[in-house]
Amino acid sequence: MTNRVFVIGVGMTKFEKPGRRENWDYPDMARESGTKALEDAGVDYDQIEQAFVGYVYGESCAGHRAVYELGMTGIPVFNVNSNCSTGSSALYLAANAIRSGESNVTLALGFEKMQPGSLGATFDDREQPNAKHFQLLAEISEVKFPPAPWMFGAAGREHMNHYGTTAEHFAKIGYKNHKHSVNNPYAQFQDEYTLQDILDSPEIYSPLTKLQCSPTSDGSGAAVLASEDFVDQHGLSDQAVEIVGQGLATDFESTFDGTAKNIVGYDMNVAAARKAYERAGLGPEDIQVIELHDCFSANELLLYEALGLCAEGEAGKLLDNDDTTYGGRWVVNPSGGLISKGHPLGATGLAQCAELTWQLRGTADKRQVSGVNAALQHNIGIGGTSVVSIYQRAER
Repeated sequence: MTNRVFVIGVGMTKFEKPGRRENWDYPDMARESGTKALEDAGVDYDQIEQAFVGYVYGESCAGHRAVYELGMTGIPVFNVNSNCSTGSSALYLAANAIRSGESNVTLALGFEKMQPGSLGATFDDREQPNAKHFQLLAEISEVKFPPAPWMFGAAGREHMNHYGTTAEHFAKIGYKNHKHSVNNPYAQFQDEYTLQDILDSPEIYSPLTKLQCSPTSDGSGAAVLASEDFVDQHGLSDQAVEIVGQGLATDFESTFDGTAKNIVGYDMNVAAARKAYERAGLGPEDIQVIELHDCFSANELLLYEALGLCAEGEAGKLLDNDDTTYGGRWVVNPSGGLISKGHPLGATGLAQCAELTWQLRGTADKRQVSGVNAALQHNIGIGGTSVVSIYQRAER
């Protein structure tokens, strides 16, 4: 038996182009998102028993410094760094502290203060965590830097070669997510484009064009989690959203089986999703809204298959049938996703949590999906960790 886990408060900053907000440092970001989450939950920081704080680019103990903006109460503070899945890894750990019975109220917070331009290594005098991924991918695909669009672009090309997917299929994802972001005041971009605009934007790594790639971003997100006893004692069931299942997976031997899709985490994604579905007692057919890791349009397309929305090779059909937008079988990335909302690495998973909490509460304003009973979150970092979380409203 494990304790039930509920999200009782969420908050986030608007995601911004790096440096756009003058003198906006990571403590400012954390104070903004954390204060919003605490106010949403109706709790004070001195009620938080443990904090899990995620970031990728920062000094040791930056997580401590960040939450000290909310209070200094001597609680355990854990710094989490797991590439692009950092925020959801912090969420997973905060949830486990509730499940285990060790804590009644925990905080998961993530932030990132990034440099403009493509991601790069911080240290050049030691082994890169993704060196094996790069080496193998170089043996099976055309090499082009920066590495992130090369990795996911190569996986997209592989899907095209195997299943006949077209460049237009990938562009449809960029079109959809930019269109969704128009209604998200937290999004870095809120511009709508035509499908032709997406196709005609500068090529980064075929089939990926610029408008199918997530940007670097500054920003923060936070979530307050609580036990069932705390929710009941404080009368929070109307706002509480239960995390009914989570799965976390890291690399397998098959990651290096010579396929581009596994290098970018396909098998990890399948394993994490299966764990989450099993623990939730739900399947893809029970989900109405999804926030997934569309760092590039190619990854979103692959995730349709990895998450079980369709069989392998059939993701293009979902796009052709408009099955992943409003009026379809699922609404995927109503926030605009990473492509348009932005991608501050440590904050991404917690921003996804915030969006799905709002969707399940019915407070997502113009982005609201009708009839939401269950929601799914997916977040991945290469090197590698995949985290899938499934949510339902507390009363259900």
